[in-house]
Amino acid sequence: MRPIQVIGSFLILFATSVCGQQTSAPTPPSPADAGPARVKVYALGPGVTAPELLPLNFTPIPTEECKSMQDGKIGLSVLVDTAGQPRNIMFLHPLGTNLDKLALKIAAMDRFKPGSHDGVPVSVAVSLEVEIESCVEETEDSAGKKSLLLRMRSLPAQRIGPPAGPYPKTIDISQGAGVRDAGSSSAPVERVGQKVSAPVPLNSIEAEYTPDAKKARISGVCILSVIVDAYGMPQNPRIVKSLGPGLDQNALIAVNKYRFKPAMKNGTPVPVMIVVEVNYRLP
Repeated sequence: MRPIQVIGSFLILFATSVCGQQTSAPTPPSPADAGPARVKVYALGPGVTAPELLPLNFTPIPTEECKSMQDGKIGLSVLVDTAGQPRNIMFLHPLGTNLDKLALKIAAMDRFKPGSHDGVPVSVAVSLEVEIESCVEETEDSAGKKSLLLRMRSLPAQRIGPPAGPYPKTIDISQGAGVRDAGSSSAPVERVGQKVSAPVPLNSIEAEYTPDAKKARISGVCILSVIVDAYGMPQNPRIVKSLGPGLDQNALIAVNKYRFKPAMKNGTPVPVMIVVEVNYRLP
């Protein structure tokens, strides 16, 4: 069985969902409040000071109330603008679990004392390691559908470092990827091509065979459409070509664990629709 492969792109409405802490992410600034100018982005080095994290304001869940725990470290890439707000939040080292969603939500809520160049506030590219200690709770909606909710047992430990790999040398502050709730549906979905690069997978997940499909020696390709959002998270995966309920469900599970470097447009991450294929092959 081969890993999921990206094979195309389409235009579709953007929708996401987030499982995270109870504190809501701040409302993003309206496009009318942001100017159209492109500003220079700096990296840590001579004359450039790092942004400083300001304390988060929330109350962790008491440890004794936590029956199941999930902990981990997630590496992110972030641009901190001259107002001390995070932009271009994307994965460097994801885990492929719901902790990734929680790390994105934390980073979107972060506020900074901005970095500076020769004493003047500037936009600075940094890496951000987010270490999370969470409590896993099972919730049930009015329809009886169960889901898992992550709540933090302690304040996340966050460490700022130099950018890992290339970063945009300028950023258009009028274009989105600033403070944006991971559940926002306001960003239009772009089409890969011309000025929009394709998302790049950061991990490799294989879908599992079901015992019945293996016994029946079913093989073939399950094709899915999925939106890769501006954070590099898969959203709204849908079956385009089915191999049967069991294999389709396992393909959906695998796709939901995929993490990407998001599509980029003019140095800014943007959501795009792609098509992936999951190959089921028996020896």
